[in-house]
Amino acid sequence: MVRFGVKPLLAMAGFSLTVIAVLHLTASAQGPDFPQLTSDRFRSSAWWPTKSPDSFADFIGSAECAKCHSDVAASWKKTAMAEAASKSENAATLKDHPNLQFTQQPFFYKISTLDGKSVFSSRAAGSSAAKSLEWAFGIAHKGQTYLYEQEGVVFESRLSYYRSEDSLDITTGHSLEAPSSLESSLGRRLLPAEALRCFACHTTASSTRNQLNSQHAIPGVGCEACHGPGAKHVTAMKSGKIEEGRSAILNPRRLTAVAAVDFCGACHRTWADVVEARTTGVANVRFQPYRLENSKCWRDGDIRLACMTCHNPHEPLVTETSTYDNKCLACHLLAGAKTTRLRHEKICPVAGKDCASCHMPRVEFPSMHAEFTDHRIRIVKPGAPYPN
Repeated sequence: MVRFGVKPLLAMAGFSLTVIAVLHLTASAQGPDFPQLTSDRFRSSAWWPTKSPDSFADFIGSAECAKCHSDVAASWKKTAMAEAASKSENAATLKDHPNLQFTQQPFFYKISTLDGKSVFSSRAAGSSAAKSLEWAFGIAHKGQTYLYEQEGVVFESRLSYYRSEDSLDITTGHSLEAPSSLESSLGRRLLPAEALRCFACHTTASSTRNQLNSQHAIPGVGCEACHGPGAKHVTAMKSGKIEEGRSAILNPRRLTAVAAVDFCGACHRTWADVVEARTTGVANVRFQPYRLENSKCWRDGDIRLACMTCHNPHEPLVTETSTYDNKCLACHLLAGAKTTRLRHEKICPVAGKDCASCHMPRVEFPSMHAEFTDHRIRIVKPGAPYPN
């Protein structure tokens, strides 16, 4: 049975108590064909993205995968996922901005980069503190956040770089109030579970048995981050045990529509993950699986509307809205087209192209100084509040 937590969590997502009861009954009846918490997917799957395996020896690295899947590996290298994290000495943003500064009284901040070394410092009232940055998370398409460690504890930098501002500002999720001490002005200590999740979504092979080892982490979302550790797969395939090899790796093509969206939701947040976390308002526009499954056209799950219907994770994201028109028209007819059993949705009376530009509006998330495409597909009414 799907675990959603207590009823108030669902109520906060806009559901009545009657609907909540129905959701629980539906979850019990449908099991894996109903949106689940990522932690529940861990328990029911041999592998799932962000799951922590038993041994680092199970990983072989993306270079080994490329020996058989060269075309896919070549295009994957150009994706944002492949560059979801980098060691600070390799972060292009830091190299291009060797003297980043920010002031929040009484603190003056600076990220100085020289000879591949980036130091994050804070100064106030004649005293200063500094830490060497170890990781840069994000490719700075929208922003980039930095991590450092102290006595085995991971800290998230209080400041992040934001592309639209071309400067530093307070990291999303941090208090806007001035810190109470010089030490806390540099960053926030991450709880073990937080650090584990951050590395699981931005790197590959960063943990075993739910214990983080950041020194072992491979920067970026590699092949094995999604498909699972590949050692058994490679051994079986080289031995000619094809079926055994195929079953030793996770292929998302085999998933149902709901499971496929939950698959991406392991990092981008499943519907259930967002509800449990009580993430309301524009902050949840970043969580595409949650927004998608709140769309009227999602219904009970339709493989024509899963994440990978529109987005190939092995290729760079396409931002031109017109390229997605054929996906919309797989369900919605154009005027004069013949109706079939599978294609019977209403025709848009306004246009037959650039569908996403109207029905998937861009929503600004202020603390990230960026806009996100809202995956809650709908008829947008002028002046209507953000539909949570």
